[in-house]
Amino acid sequence: MSESLIQKYNIAGPRYTSYPTVPYWDKEGILLEDWKRTMQRAFDESNSSEGISLYIHLPFCENLCTFCGCHKRITKRHEVEEPYIDTVLKEWDLYCDILSERPQIKEIHLGGGTPTFFSTDSLKKLINGILKRADRCEEYEFSFEGHPNNTTKEHLEVFYELGFRRNSFGVQDYDPLVQKTINRIQPYERVETATELSREIGFTSISHDLVFGLPHQTKDSIVDTIEKTRQLKPDRIAFYSYAHVPWIKGVGQRGFDENDLPSADEKRVLYETGKQMLHDLGYVEIGMDHFALETDNMHEAMVNKALHRNFMGYTAGKTKLMIGLGMSSISDSWYSFAQNVKEVETYQDMVNRGEFPLLRGHLLSKEDLVIREHILNIMCHFETSWTEERLQFPELKECLERLAEMEQDGLVEVTDTGLKLPEHARPFVRNVCMAFDLRLIRNKPSTRIFSMTI
Repeated sequence: MSESLIQKYNIAGPRYTSYPTVPYWDKEGILLEDWKRTMQRAFDESNSSEGISLYIHLPFCENLCTFCGCHKRITKRHEVEEPYIDTVLKEWDLYCDILSERPQIKEIHLGGGTPTFFSTDSLKKLINGILKRADRCEEYEFSFEGHPNNTTKEHLEVFYELGFRRNSFGVQDYDPLVQKTINRIQPYERVETATELSREIGFTSISHDLVFGLPHQTKDSIVDTIEKTRQLKPDRIAFYSYAHVPWIKGVGQRGFDENDLPSADEKRVLYETGKQMLHDLGYVEIGMDHFALETDNMHEAMVNKALHRNFMGYTAGKTKLMIGLGMSSISDSWYSFAQNVKEVETYQDMVNRGEFPLLRGHLLSKEDLVIREHILNIMCHFETSWTEERLQFPELKECLERLAEMEQDGLVEVTDTGLKLPEHARPFVRNVCMAFDLRLIRNKPSTRIFSMTI
């Protein structure tokens, strides 16, 4: 990939886990009654046919990783577990009490924070409590994020007994200097043990999260990290670009000197090196930042154009309704978004008073729904079309005009009825989406609020 093109298009832009993106949600937020109405509408339209998804945020970590952009609470006090689990189950009760029928759950994902911070008794209480008021779909997928340092054999066995068959482990990089700088010390042997135990117990899809662009990271460290990954051969790999946004994430991302970060050109070498190595190992690029073996259902979803993207990242199937439980969780009813409050104490106080713990949200307009579908198509399938009248909108011509220069540079192919990105242009997918982002175009930020696109 030409360095001049990278320099030209490497600008700040959204990652498009939603549209509109969170900074462009209505400032007035969403009325609780509007959230309930749209949530119930999505539930009624989809529960019996495709089921619903749950994202459960478990925010506690024993140590602060200085690269992390997640909402978390750092503590070594495990007595916080029980009251938090009790509150999540009370929040679930608030939803179940207003739904028209018993929920059919297609997906549960436990994110964090560190879900394996929690004891196996706490995790059993959580999942069994959820399933007291819901049923599993015939084909369901339960997954969790684990820290290799504290994911025990007992954790894996209990998760398996509860119906979990997919997990992901945060690896980031195996280089000792990088690990020390980001305060994430975990030897290869810990990841190896967690991965091999997962396979022995019966997990069918194991993912490793790798990050490029970290402080002190070099081409040699990327090569070493992927060589070690090759030995374990996880089914999926998330190969993320480190998003340096200390103006948003505060003290955590100011834990090292910014001069220790790779330059934009160096960072691109890290990505291209890693991507080529993954390709050579038999991994297929899925959407943006994700790779999977052809035997994994994520690859099957891509081939069948069933891939979906939401606040959890890419998923192998779509549900119209995703309910987020726990502090800071974001829910998606397709017609609206709603995010919970971000402080543990506020979250627990509101739920224990019988209140939905909403902080903010957004009710999608008709225009939002059309643009959202185009951006989802581009992010998931690297193409979109407007042959159907419902996918046409007045500003379409202007959006395509904004892509004229990218078309001249060979990064997008535009016809009268649609567009697609050639394979070599996939790193520029966020730039293509930005041409359709009407809210961003109409209200360009005066300060930097997004990470760099490439």
